[in-house]
Amino acid sequence: MLIIHANAYCEGVFCPDTDVRVEQGEVAEVGRLTARAGEEVVDAAGQYLLPGFVDVHIHAFRGHDTMEGEAAVRHMSRELAQIGVAAFMPTTMSASVEDTRLAVAGVRAVMENPEPNGSRVLGAHMEAPFLAESKCGAQLKEYFTDPSMDKLETMADGHVEAVRMITMAPERAGAEAFIRQATAKGVTVSIGHTAATCEQTHQAAEWGATHVTHTFNAQPPLHHREPGVPGAALTDDRLYTEMICDGIHLHPDIIRLIVRAKGADKAVMITDAMEAEGMPEGKYALGGQDVYVKDGAARLASGVLAGSILTMPVALHNMIHRFGIAPEQAVRMCTLTPAESVGEQLAGRIIPGSPVPLTLWNADWELKQVLA
Repeated sequence: MLIIHANAYCEGVFCPDTDVRVEQGEVAEVGRLTARAGEEVVDAAGQYLLPGFVDVHIHAFRGHDTMEGEAAVRHMSRELAQIGVAAFMPTTMSASVEDTRLAVAGVRAVMENPEPNGSRVLGAHMEAPFLAESKCGAQLKEYFTDPSMDKLETMADGHVEAVRMITMAPERAGAEAFIRQATAKGVTVSIGHTAATCEQTHQAAEWGATHVTHTFNAQPPLHHREPGVPGAALTDDRLYTEMICDGIHLHPDIIRLIVRAKGADKAVMITDAMEAEGMPEGKYALGGQDVYVKDGAARLASGVLAGSILTMPVALHNMIHRFGIAPEQAVRMCTLTPAESVGEQLAGRIIPGSPVPLTLWNADWELKQVLA
């Protein structure tokens, strides 16, 4: 496929009148190109051509959850590609060692043998079990434990390379040794589900943590004398900050605050989606707990938020149309920045080797087409 006359988002800037060739599920060439005999040609007619979305925190999609294993991850890969997600990190919940091992093995299987025409799996995001009981959110705290590399090796069945990121509470015993060891093995450490102070958060960054999980959610609030995790996240340039832009998890002004404080190169759009994403309202499950989806929110019976039903295209639309974020910033936070936050070199870009799909948006920033 050859896409011509696109206003393509390349490495953080829009490049007008750009042609992009796609072959075998990847971007093959970028520039001023000539169609080959018999090649499908799509005339973008000056519309915005974006890299595929990158979601580094997503539990489930359209009825199937990462914790179910390989078949569910393959389902997620196929379905996410249809809405323009080029790469994602299947995300685990707090569970038994056996169930966690099954989930990570499923992620590894799809990494090693990718789903044809599916969204690329970058590795697992383990959002458990090294979390704080007081900030459990929708996680089952009976499985929480202090961090250690031995425990991570066991849950990954010896394949730590399949774990791209892990969320943890840095105030737990053994945190320093774990963060240093995990980052040395290439695992991105994210601070989340934590009661850490501002000082403890900065200290975790000193040890090697580089990410904050769903900033402001499942952590102490920002206070002018006790800034907590949010205060450190907003001011520490070493930290990428995740945000859920569904209009429920964060007030619009908090979204604007994150973007102004961190910039588009450090603010990471995520969905934190559970299995009801793309499904009708009703009763679902997350991490072994019943979740009730109504009015765009997913909640436990207690009312606690339990992930979201957000999609990446909707998140981008919200950023531009609801929250007033400049398109150049919003696009980066949905594509390039999430990729960079976990050291990914190809996804989130329009360069040779980048995974498709790509998405095409009109001048009013409405999604027109998913191209693969």
